[in-house]
Amino acid sequence: MADGAEDIVSRRTRGLDRAFEILEFLRVKRQPMRPNEIAIEIGAPRSSIYELINLLLRHGMLDYQGGDGRVFLGRKLYFLGTAHAEQFDLMRESEDVLEHLAEETRETAQMCLLEGNKYTVAMMREGSRAFRISSNIGELVPIPWTASGRLLLSHLSDEEILDFIPADDFMMPNGQRLDPANFIAEARQATIDGYFTFNSEVANFTHCFAAPVRQSDGQCVATLCLVAPKEDGLRNWRTHLDSLLAASRALSEKLGYNGRREENRRVK
Repeated sequence: MADGAEDIVSRRTRGLDRAFEILEFLRVKRQPMRPNEIAIEIGAPRSSIYELINLLLRHGMLDYQGGDGRVFLGRKLYFLGTAHAEQFDLMRESEDVLEHLAEETRETAQMCLLEGNKYTVAMMREGSRAFRISSNIGELVPIPWTASGRLLLSHLSDEEILDFIPADDFMMPNGQRLDPANFIAEARQATIDGYFTFNSEVANFTHCFAAPVRQSDGQCVATLCLVAPKEDGLRNWRTHLDSLLAASRALSEKLGYNGRREENRRVK
């Protein structure tokens, strides 16, 4: 390939990378912003950001929102997302499972994933109780803050876990630092038990339950979770856990996991 052609391909690749960076930045910020603000925040030349934003606006990937030239994720991304959900087994199969789990327990049911080196709630169904607990879908949360985090990294070695989680993410919401060795020990025990529950570090009035969703090769690719008021969660711990484990096993089997590990083993 001639040098000129290679240079064109390289510029287009950099532009595509930058366009994805803009979309991801707005997803994390979750608010409309001006192009010059975006350029400053991501450390990019204003001229290239304005050019890319105009391109994304023309293709419906961004829309003007909030006035003053502010832009945010466009409606076309919603339609792309729904098309993805229709074909992505995990998202499609999770809907009915979460609906049933929320109805059965009356608690908030969630399907959670890793997003880069963070945790996020991908789908949620609120429970039927008057006092409802909800989360922001797509919000990025440090992995050690979550019950799911003890399961989602089970396929990694101890060293890989320490490399994967940013050191600052072991600082808990209460200002205390979680010893990484304790986190790893809890993750290994959670893998053996097939679940993890604890009083939430994010919302101190809740008790969280998490169980693994496994793909055909056995790797935990997501978790099903229940989030209950602390007293109710502890009082109904056994029945909530049984419901959650049955749901996670059913969803795993729909994804092709045929293992018969004792994910719902009796708790001592």
